[in-house]
Amino acid sequence: MNPEQARQLLQRIQESVELALQGKPEVIRLALTCLVAEGHLLLEDVPGVGKTTLARAIARSLDATSGRIQFTPDLLPSDITGVSVYNQGTGQFDFHPGGIFANIVVADEINRASPKTQAALLEVMEERRVTVDATTRDVPRPFLVIATQNPVDMDGTYPLPEAQLDRFLLRADIGYPTLDAEVEILTAQARGSVADSLQPVASVKDLRALTVAALDVHVAPLLQRYLVEVVAATRSMPGVLLGASPRASLALLRACRAWALIHGRSYIVPEDVKVLAVPVLAHRLVLTPEAELQGRTQGQLVEQLLRSVAVPQTPAA
Repeated sequence: MNPEQARQLLQRIQESVELALQGKPEVIRLALTCLVAEGHLLLEDVPGVGKTTLARAIARSLDATSGRIQFTPDLLPSDITGVSVYNQGTGQFDFHPGGIFANIVVADEINRASPKTQAALLEVMEERRVTVDATTRDVPRPFLVIATQNPVDMDGTYPLPEAQLDRFLLRADIGYPTLDAEVEILTAQARGSVADSLQPVASVKDLRALTVAALDVHVAPLLQRYLVEVVAATRSMPGVLLGASPRASLALLRACRAWALIHGRSYIVPEDVKVLAVPVLAHRLVLTPEAELQGRTQGQLVEQLLRSVAVPQTPAA
């Protein structure tokens, strides 16, 4: 699949999702970036702005298996990964897969579950496999977790640990729609949920082709160094207690390749790094108490360091 074919396919998927989520093309493109890069997406915002709608619309637009896990305080790890149940007829244990065994998994309100339950996702998000009763089982490929969470200062939420946040390729905020977009929402949703009526516009085979095509996107040596310099700068910034790890460098590279493919290019450019630096890096940073007291955010610090790291001038391709 060449870059133009990939762009056209991804455009069809985006147009399908936009039928259910009006006025948020950039957020949808970030979600598609995760899809192509085989990463996971964390959607964080207040209730009612379309986090779950976006996740469901992507799942419905693809001819792939999908699952939904509603995270609640009483959810158990076995509800996610599965459980072995003794079968009296055969005298053996039968494995009953949990909600994680699907191509696209919607983890709704992930931060309402206990830390123990959240930790059940660590292995599968990183290694695409689940270990239950000392037996390891692969989940279907492609595999994408789209998690939604409410801000951590709301009642009944548990903050995600750093190890869990680091598993997400991107974090995105949806935000409130414009007035015109909200009018479109009222019109589109007049007869029920649009997301539930969407038809698949791409198959699992298409997704695999997109993933392979993204791996062929060219990254010039100077741009590769620029990307690493941006990530490394987070480790020495004032106000940052814990900077981004080498895993973040790999994540930013994968995201840039997918972003370039979405725009029909076979190479990445410095603007790709600038656009994706905040969604990829901000949620991986831990701020100092002083920075938090000053009201500074991870996103603001990443934007600040982008202005301090020199951009390479050599053509990318």
